[in-house]
Amino acid sequence: MRLRNYFLTGIVVAAPIGITIYLSWTIIHWVDGWVKPIIPRAYNPDSYLPFSVPGVGLVVAVVLLTLLGFLTANLVGRTIVGYGELLLDRMPVVRNLYRALKQIFETVLSESARSFKKVGLIEYPSKGLWALVFIATDAKGEVPHKVPEEDDLISVFLPTTPNPTSGFLLFVPRRNLIELEMSVEDGAKLVISAGLVTPKYQNRLRELAEGAERAGEIPVAAE
Repeated sequence: MRLRNYFLTGIVVAAPIGITIYLSWTIIHWVDGWVKPIIPRAYNPDSYLPFSVPGVGLVVAVVLLTLLGFLTANLVGRTIVGYGELLLDRMPVVRNLYRALKQIFETVLSESARSFKKVGLIEYPSKGLWALVFIATDAKGEVPHKVPEEDDLISVFLPTTPNPTSGFLLFVPRRNLIELEMSVEDGAKLVISAGLVTPKYQNRLRELAEGAERAGEIPVAAE
């Protein structure tokens, strides 16, 4: 039994580290495979070293994307991007794909986006059954105006287990949503683990700590 416990403990320690290293290494090699072929031979260390240097393509990609963002931020860059978008708007199929992808990336990567900052509970799929959701933002546009007798709708993302990247977009009345104190990361862990990894309840811990402090302040009655 003790050897079994040691073995399981070893898996718990080694598995997250091994999977993280494997995924990181895979991403680095994937980016290198795309970027390294376009690096001039004079600047590619693989051309004069007897071994391949991993991560060079990733570094070059980060530098190029940063430079692209810098150039796009000025007037000349915005003008070039504007002409490029005008050209794409004349292409029937490509323009719809471009607009959708641009909107997705702007929403996800925008620093001002409030998406997925909180976790909540809703009754789903029927009354008495509760589902974990990631709170996005207040419903905007046509949706809140078309829903009768509801003036405070909020959009939430209902993830699936064990893959939280797939799920359903739901619009629910705010009064039917229970906000939780756990972070989005803790909520994702709860979904991925199918409820096996439960985050600590901070309010309960705070109450216990305050109770312990009050107990420590109460003087002990003299005998």
